[in-house]
Amino acid sequence: MGHAGKTDQLKGSDPLYALRHSAAHIMAQAVRRLYPETKLAIGPPIEDGFYYDLDLPEKLTDEHLAKIEAEMQKIIQENHAFKQSFMSKQEAIQYFKNKGERFKLEIIEGIPDEKVSIFTDGEFVDLCEGPHVPGTGQVKAIKLLTLAGAYWRGDEKNAQLQRIYGTAFFNNDDLQAYLTRIEEAKKRDHRKLGKELELFSFEELAGPGVVFYHPKGALVRSLIEEDLRKRHLARGYDLVATPHLFRTDVWQRSGHLDYYRENMFVFEQDEQAFGVKPMNCPGHILIYKSKLRSYRDLPLRFFELGTVYRNEKSGVLHGLMRVRGFTQDDAHLFLREEQLVEEVSSVIDFAFDMLKAYGFTDYEIELSTKPAKAIGSAEIWERAEAALRQALSSRNLKYEVHEGEGAFYGPKIDIKIKDAIGRSWQCGTIQCDFALPERFDLTYIGEDGKEHRTIMVHRALLGSLERFFGILLEHYAGALPTWLSPVQVAVIPVGETAAAYAKEVQGQLKALGLRAGMDDRNERMQAKIRDAQMAQIPYMAVVGAREAQAKAVAVRHRREGDLGVMPLDAFAARLADECNQRNGSA
Repeated sequence: MGHAGKTDQLKGSDPLYALRHSAAHIMAQAVRRLYPETKLAIGPPIEDGFYYDLDLPEKLTDEHLAKIEAEMQKIIQENHAFKQSFMSKQEAIQYFKNKGERFKLEIIEGIPDEKVSIFTDGEFVDLCEGPHVPGTGQVKAIKLLTLAGAYWRGDEKNAQLQRIYGTAFFNNDDLQAYLTRIEEAKKRDHRKLGKELELFSFEELAGPGVVFYHPKGALVRSLIEEDLRKRHLARGYDLVATPHLFRTDVWQRSGHLDYYRENMFVFEQDEQAFGVKPMNCPGHILIYKSKLRSYRDLPLRFFELGTVYRNEKSGVLHGLMRVRGFTQDDAHLFLREEQLVEEVSSVIDFAFDMLKAYGFTDYEIELSTKPAKAIGSAEIWERAEAALRQALSSRNLKYEVHEGEGAFYGPKIDIKIKDAIGRSWQCGTIQCDFALPERFDLTYIGEDGKEHRTIMVHRALLGSLERFFGILLEHYAGALPTWLSPVQVAVIPVGETAAAYAKEVQGQLKALGLRAGMDDRNERMQAKIRDAQMAQIPYMAVVGAREAQAKAVAVRHRREGDLGVMPLDAFAARLADECNQRNGSA
């Protein structure tokens, strides 16, 4: 049984969808053969493979995966045809009730149609709408990957299931290439790197989904924030700051209480209801409304590093990539409708410039249109979508259209970046909004002296700073570019006689604004160099008696190794120049 939304997009665009959907069924069939009491939940294809959530009589371990995979190969050899049939809803309810399949029953009860689709291969029967390959024999290049816990429907109040992840490809070469990439991804896991490099942590006592930045991590984050502020001011944005709490009257007006309440933290105080902000847009709207605006004022561009809180289900939390409290590089543009295409085009250029500075130059662009649950008339949605298409066309950009995936208040452009090992990550988003200006009655006085409706654009370039931090760590495998590294150079004295000169070197580098640390431990030089490399410090400046006499440093780079002896001034200039370029190189 597939997931809606993203999975539906894969169904239409990815030729691997049917193959992986079939592999998910084969896996569940193999588990059922080995453990007949197993109850089935859902088993969709996903971007890089598939999974199935199962209620099993015993706890699976990694050792079980080989056994399940061997049984899958038997089913593949048997080459059962995938056959589709239909049952009335009542027949399906009775059938799965007799089987004790309570999760399937719950799914069926939520299906509005009078008939439901069933797929059979051999003895295995599953509630499913397809598609599948013709037979199990076509699924050959498979691999089971990991086990995880999963709450039914992502809700921690529901039953905890066992999730088996796997992948499938059309041939073994593609499978082996993917498995190699997976091994590389494990080495780059930002959660592992965050702990090893002492950047951040999650504290059980404080609860799930909230990040604690340690000194080095907080420094990296502050460098990103400083860079963001400077770039926005240079492009004509105004900095604003808004509260974390609003009365729910605001969220009622914005539509969040109707369309987003399950993701909000809402509470009562002094007989009034308040909502912790899940988004920054209503705050920026209230600043706009605080005075009369003229056409001469527009466009107004409000920028905020706004921290928001969303009640994400605990089952979907994942390191920095999915948290409950995060900060967005959030901006809202208030403009006349005739300025819309130009402003969106400018934001696209800004996004590409920003991402390039962090080392990302490979993009995918998506245009998402009106969803089923939306506010605003069909006419304003059409105008908004047309403006976004025109802005993309003006930059000759290729994009995919994702029907029905827009925000509830407007269509959007999403920018995905590719990292060093080819994975896609959602970062920038540009959302055109005709609806919230209507709800909050946003206007400006035009040249004719009359009130006109203001148009609004929501946009973020990096998105969540937490998520972007995690992406950066995985992209660079922890070796952040020199300008972003919390320690840029480790000064390593050789022998006690060099200690005074080492302090002089550190002082001069710090005076130039460079982040220089000192390793004066009573350890061998090679141990200090190894530790600096493990800490992903870009440069090591080794100094002994000869370097002190020559006012020089023996330079090593974390990747390039020994760079030779350089005059201290030349080394400092090299470091400063590398930082000023901010070209994303590690």
